[in-house]
Amino acid sequence: MRRSPGSSTDAPAKANVGGPLSEGPGRLLIAVYGVFALAATARAAFQIATKFSEAPVAYSLTAVAALVYVFATVSLSRSGRRWYALSVAAVGLELLGVLAVGTLSVVDPILFPADTVWSVYGRGYGFVPLVLPVLGLWWLYRQRAAASGERMEA
Repeated sequence: MRRSPGSSTDAPAKANVGGPLSEGPGRLLIAVYGVFALAATARAAFQIATKFSEAPVAYSLTAVAALVYVFATVSLSRSGRRWYALSVAAVGLELLGVLAVGTLSVVDPILFPADTVWSVYGRGYGFVPLVLPVLGLWWLYRQRAAASGERMEA
């Protein structure tokens, strides 16, 4: 089959988008990550733009959380071994962040004069920031066989 220089096929693009991670319950997981990516990004942008000097550490941590959620959303929606590994890293980093910030905000509340997304283990978001990475890692663990399979190769 001959292609013109400017043409492309859909096969390479489809090979890197979707897959077992984004099917079934994975779609719901990605959707929730997407909602949190939007919420945390909007919150961080507003806080940094309007009152950064009041609590720079807290508002910076909200921005970090937003970046983690955005990256987790993107990595979970892609297929391939690399994307799988990046998903595990992103969701694992999120869990570490929630546990670290949550614990610090409980032990020494003065460190955070304003709440972050992860303060008190995500209390301001109904503790979803604590539960979400646990579910995400569980889902990724269940999909680990698919990550080494032919369909997931990058």
